[in-house]
Amino acid sequence: MKHIARKRFGQHFLTDGAIIESIVDAIDPQPHDPMVEIGPGLAALTQPLVERLGKLNVIELDRDLAQRLREHPHLNVIESDVLRVDFTQLAADLNVPKLRVVGNLPYNISSPILFHLLAHVAVVQDQHFMLQKEVIDRMVAKPSTSDYGRLSVMLQWRYDMQDVLFVPPASFDPPPRVDSAVVRMVPLGEPPQIHVKLMEEMVKVAFSQRRKLLRHTLGKWLEDRGFAGTFNVQRRAEEVPVSEYVALVQSL
Repeated sequence: MKHIARKRFGQHFLTDGAIIESIVDAIDPQPHDPMVEIGPGLAALTQPLVERLGKLNVIELDRDLAQRLREHPHLNVIESDVLRVDFTQLAADLNVPKLRVVGNLPYNISSPILFHLLAHVAVVQDQHFMLQKEVIDRMVAKPSTSDYGRLSVMLQWRYDMQDVLFVPPASFDPPPRVDSAVVRMVPLGEPPQIHVKLMEEMVKVAFSQRRKLLRHTLGKWLEDRGFAGTFNVQRRAEEVPVSEYVALVQSL
């Protein structure tokens, strides 16, 4: 029976064979890689991946799809909301030091998934995700551009990221109303040591009124914390490079 895409799960199924091949080539799965696919759906990406890997772990929230996927002999199906999956525990259960994570992420919760995985980055080798193109533009954006913002800073301090492939709406059924792309995220080998929650709070304050100079937002926040160092608040949030945000939170 044909599966009807469910709007509440943000389902858009990849159907373009050439695009699927390009994504798999970008991921470059090797036999026995401990890989986890988020939201396998109708297995368009799952099947070519498992053919190269031999075995694949998949996380699927849709009960009907999870039941179908269990019929595949080479899949370990985790029926769950991905935001409830403990990836650190999953790596331990699979007895591996690092996981490779892939997926066509639901556009309505892509940012929460990215931040959920950030909490488990110590057990991640790399991540390849299909996302809304404008989200990826924000993830990889450089300072002093309109796309540079909270998402850019909060991911770039921890990952090296590349926009690796453009995916048009016609590649899906049903076609989304937006362009998509594939991003590669590789955790930095020697990341800076920071208080992540404090960094989140600081960056949120900095970008809360992005058209205003930082003295109106971050300046007051720093003042309240008795900050005695030097930081140029006569700039807008988008003009401050990631390295300066990192240095500032470390000084706190």
